[in-house]
Amino acid sequence: MTSTPRDSAARRQDDPTSEPDPNRWKALVVCLLGGGVVLLDVSIVNVALQSISSGLPGASPEAIQWILSGYALSFGLLLVPGGRLGDVSGRRRMFVIGVLLFTLASALCGFAPNGVFLVIARLVQGLAGGLLTPQVTALIQQLFRGKERGTAFGLFGATVGIATAIGPLVGGLLITAFGTENGWRAVFFVNLPIGLVTILLAFRYLPGRDRSQAGRKHDFDPVGIVLLGASVVALLLPFVQSQEWKGGAKWWLIVVAVVLAVVFVLWERRYERTKEPVIDLRLFSRRSFSLGVGLATVYFAGFTPLFFVLTIALQSGLKYSALLAGLSSIPFAIGSGVASTIGGRMVSRFGRQLIVVGTVLVLLGLGGVVWVVSMHFERDLGWWLVIPLLVAGIGSGLTISPNQTLTLSEVPVEQGGSAGGLIQVGARVGSAVGIAAVGSVFYSSLASSHGDYSQGLPLGLAVSLGFVAAALVAGIVDVVIGKVRGTEASV
Repeated sequence: MTSTPRDSAARRQDDPTSEPDPNRWKALVVCLLGGGVVLLDVSIVNVALQSISSGLPGASPEAIQWILSGYALSFGLLLVPGGRLGDVSGRRRMFVIGVLLFTLASALCGFAPNGVFLVIARLVQGLAGGLLTPQVTALIQQLFRGKERGTAFGLFGATVGIATAIGPLVGGLLITAFGTENGWRAVFFVNLPIGLVTILLAFRYLPGRDRSQAGRKHDFDPVGIVLLGASVVALLLPFVQSQEWKGGAKWWLIVVAVVLAVVFVLWERRYERTKEPVIDLRLFSRRSFSLGVGLATVYFAGFTPLFFVLTIALQSGLKYSALLAGLSSIPFAIGSGVASTIGGRMVSRFGRQLIVVGTVLVLLGLGGVVWVVSMHFERDLGWWLVIPLLVAGIGSGLTISPNQTLTLSEVPVEQGGSAGGLIQVGARVGSAVGIAAVGSVFYSSLASSHGDYSQGLPLGLAVSLGFVAAALVAGIVDVVIGKVRGTEASV
């Protein structure tokens, strides 16, 4: 059987003298559609929770919590195994399967007759997202080289920032259009046409599996996959359930997670002597990768909780509608989208110095939000937050996409899926830890101040500032080490 031009282009990506895939930019659009709709569902549900509570039978507080946390758990569970499956079985195949499963799960969510059904459907939706997401970064790594790769990751970073920030707005628009009782169903149904279009375009533009690898036998390392998955779940569970599970016993799961992680590392070191492990641990010997994963983890711990607590404060504290609460995120989305695109083009020139500038701007923006809320928690708060959120969005755009580009800069293309999955695991763990930490301070302050959001919101966001400051320190350390050793990371 002869190979198609697209398959040949896929084979030539490791050869710097080869011609790039002529469909690479169209393929990027497909990747961003798939990755964007998954990330949108991380935040779009936040403004739909009141609608779900009032319009869905059996939507108890526990079910509502699992509608949020179940998605995060199952999403994180499959990120690295999903990336590994794409590396050895074909990224287009896993991408299409992920989008198809996500679309079907979204339909089940929309038709859910009760709370338990919706929780289960959200778990499946999260698994699909975990399978799909690492294929996006791996395909970008495969299809692009040099400055073009930075630009592509910049557009992906813009998608991450915009999808996360604009989710509440989209949710608010849908609930306003379809009513409080059934508007939440539209939040899930909106994924159906996007998913179907993405699948059709994927078959047309994404590169197929390299046929030269078709006869090669790969190891899937099932023991390693189980150990890693169990470790991730044990680590995430106490954080995503921090408000529901009272008492300190839940934190013993972190000890369990550490033990499982140690066993996983020992297993991988033994397994790699004769077979292919699920993760090549030598990746962490590369400063660009290990520090990039760490920076992503602490940055997302500070970045993600912003919209979680701000949406709650606007809706519950100032009685904003879902639509108005969603509109407040627009300045951040605009700043993030524009800066991510610019940052992707500049990263090859400035390296991690660009990330340092970005995290400084995020600190300034978040600090501005804290000051404004403390001084002016009034009905027109959304207008007062425009400038601080715009500054924070610009900083976020100069942080996420350049970090993604530099973190994968030294990763072999054939390991792009599992490596990209590790970055996403770090981001998801960071998000869970950040929301738990910020939420704990936020809710504790509300309880002690009898519902004073002007006190609780600044205190919660002060924790976010701490996480972003840690990301800034990590970026500065890397820049300094790079200058001393003459090994500054580059694309």
